[in-house]
Amino acid sequence: MGHAAQPRATIIGGSLSGLFTATALRAVGWEVNLFEQSPNQLDSRGGGIVLQPDVTEAFRFGGVALPAPPGVDSGERIYLDQADRIIERFNMPQSQTSWNLIYSTMRRALPPEVIHPGERFTHFEQNGKTVTAHFESGRVQHADLLVGADGARSTVRAQLLPGLDPSYAGYIAWRGLVEENDLPAKAADILRERFTFQQGEAHLILIYLVPGEDGTAEPGRRRWNWVWYRPMSPENLKTLMVDRHGKQRSTSLPPGATKDDDITGLRAAASQLLAPSLQLLVNATAEPFVQAIQDLRVERMVFDRAVLLGDAAYVPRPHTAGSTAKAAANAVALARTLSAGDTRLQSALSRWELSQRRLGISMSELGISLGDRIMKPRA
Repeated sequence: MGHAAQPRATIIGGSLSGLFTATALRAVGWEVNLFEQSPNQLDSRGGGIVLQPDVTEAFRFGGVALPAPPGVDSGERIYLDQADRIIERFNMPQSQTSWNLIYSTMRRALPPEVIHPGERFTHFEQNGKTVTAHFESGRVQHADLLVGADGARSTVRAQLLPGLDPSYAGYIAWRGLVEENDLPAKAADILRERFTFQQGEAHLILIYLVPGEDGTAEPGRRRWNWVWYRPMSPENLKTLMVDRHGKQRSTSLPPGATKDDDITGLRAAASQLLAPSLQLLVNATAEPFVQAIQDLRVERMVFDRAVLLGDAAYVPRPHTAGSTAKAAANAVALARTLSAGDTRLQSALSRWELSQRRLGISMSELGISLGDRIMKPRA
């Protein structure tokens, strides 16, 4: 598919989308180079993840062994009222893992020479069968394919589709991670081995256990992961996104960046709106972090020899529990398509785009529908 015996791909973005793409393409014989603008390994800002089949398939396809066990099992879903009473209960077995476990396992599976940290992508150009990526450092990388896997604020997308940015959905997700034994036993006994919800007037909180920071699923060494959806005006969001050092951020605050006054306000709201066990959980969170809920949908994913995948193309709301799974599905489908024996790159990419756009659209629509149901004030 290119001018070399072994086809080459340049991947922009070193988070999960980029890692899934790198391992999948390597599994079908591509040479890959992955570029991440951060000079360091990324942190566990994503918190908990529901372990979906597309994620386990990406590990299998890429020949990467998942830790055993890969997550923490929950047997049922429960809904609490504001007095900690169980008002609904469903048998729904599933497994929850952590962003950090998926990221660190995937990253370790790639040879060090494949990953290039501290390289800020600036632009690319295409000439015949070659796509050339340029970096702030002056580095130039030639390949047969460029993959924009650099998230919702994609620099690759900014060149391909200038002016297309995620739109704010009108609410945020407060998030937190708490060491398992830091939650009082009375609250832990209600929440343990369950996927727990409490829904109120235009807000929803959910809680589940995930592996510990070191990836262990051993009882007592795991972490509570919680997500609380709350409405917020664009004006108040801008104020919230000024971090504790005075820096204006765009749509998220990582752990440790939230101002003390905002944490105090979060805990005050918890005391008014949440069940006692969930108040204890929020109060036990040393460094709550924030994510603005956004929507993004592209009309194209393929631009000659450049493609967009993961959140660079579609940002589903987190209610779908599918953003990581979508990135994994995009990457595996791309690798499968490019290994199918079609020597015409554009024909192969067109087939991939058709199926993956359907996936992106369906997940976007599902997320919006779920979000509207959660955040709509009750009549």
